[in-house]
Amino acid sequence: MIAILATAFAALAALLHVYIFVMESVQWTQPKIWRRFGLADQTAAETTKPLAYNQGFYNLFLAVGTVLGIVLFLTGADESGVRAAGLALVLFSLGSMVAAALVLLTTGMKYLRPALLQGTLPLIGFVLYLFA
Repeated sequence: MIAILATAFAALAALLHVYIFVMESVQWTQPKIWRRFGLADQTAAETTKPLAYNQGFYNLFLAVGTVLGIVLFLTGADESGVRAAGLALVLFSLGSMVAAALVLLTTGMKYLRPALLQGTLPLIGFVLYLFA
């Protein structure tokens, strides 16, 4: 049961990070997106586009790592190296998501809400996977 909950939270965290990838790497210069990220105007969005593009791919790679880890964890036998590798990959990916949320928080309390959005699902998944 714990493994199912852990997997659900990890999968939701991966989906959220894919969504963040889309916003940062694909939709960045759309006004509703750059406003969501606190930019002042279209010029700022164009100026920061290369940085956002790069950052978006970091989020995508964390999502891919999480999904691959889930697949390995669920398909490996209980005592197999495949299951252990999956667990390690999921924990690393989720832990990196949580760490990124903490780093975001260090840039100012105005980022508390985005940090909580970015870090809560992976934190819950990480803790649950420790008990799975």
